[in-house]
Amino acid sequence: MTPQIPTRRALLRLASATALAALPLASRAGDWPERAVRLVVPSAAGGSPDAVCRLLANELSKSLGQAIVIDNKPGASGNIGMVDVTRAAPDGYTLGYGNVGTLAINKALFSKLPYDPDRQLVPVALLGYVQNALVVRKDLGVHSVAELVALAKARPGKLTMASAGNGTTGHLSGELFKTLTGTSMAHVPYRGSPQAIQDLMGGQVDLMFDNLSSIAPHIQAGRLAVLAVTGAQRSALFPAIPTVAESGVPGYDVVAWGGIVAPAKTPPAVVERLNAAVNAILATPAMRERYAAIGFETLTGPPQWLWERVARETPLWADVVKRSGAQVD
Repeated sequence: MTPQIPTRRALLRLASATALAALPLASRAGDWPERAVRLVVPSAAGGSPDAVCRLLANELSKSLGQAIVIDNKPGASGNIGMVDVTRAAPDGYTLGYGNVGTLAINKALFSKLPYDPDRQLVPVALLGYVQNALVVRKDLGVHSVAELVALAKARPGKLTMASAGNGTTGHLSGELFKTLTGTSMAHVPYRGSPQAIQDLMGGQVDLMFDNLSSIAPHIQAGRLAVLAVTGAQRSALFPAIPTVAESGVPGYDVVAWGGIVAPAKTPPAVVERLNAAVNAILATPAMRERYAAIGFETLTGPPQWLWERVARETPLWADVVKRSGAQVD
């Protein structure tokens, strides 16, 4: 057979295809997104991060014209979910919810993280922050922080303190509380807030620090007794509830924050479009109200604001971990 010689037109088509393939992803980001986008939430369904992300995903899917699929990957203090994000293709079709635990606390809590947030992730948007609440089972017999401290000192090591997991702000809120009050309580970590809350209401554990986003409905329904909130100021959602600092623990101040991250080398054009879309959503009065209803205070700004928050709080949480002796139980 006589070999066929490529025509000039075929050669031009081949050259064009080759050139297009060689273009950086950023130059082709104008077509993004052409299919569903996965948002990895490194905690259980029904918890605070899940609630925050589902509110955003619903509106973001409308803005981008594609489905935003929530993928809950709890476990190992959020490490499992974050590893998933770092290993994903940097094409804009996998995002992650990064928070104070996975981006800052875990650096001090784990001797060796299975991912490097500073090198393997890029910031997309800082969404906001939420306070924690200190709640106890209703039949514990305490009605204030002072009464809880007195009971804990009378029964050293006997009270059980649940949390949504090792390294969460619920865990570290409790460790800081124990350090500043000179008390000893047994930490009981769970794989997310929902099961911990159920066991607290059922009397299997005594108390818990948890994000208002997940614990607020149970406080409002009267299923748990709330003693205090953990921020520097009272919560707009529960203005009658004092802060831990007001309740006799000066210097106590803890809030949980989070934002959207993407794998390193995600096209800047995609990051910019996502940041603009998220900011536009969070700026609407309707969304601010919906987030306020679960105790989450929204923020809008450039991607770098998330990394600036990480840089500012990483040494602070490292100090809390060191002083408290917090460990991965």
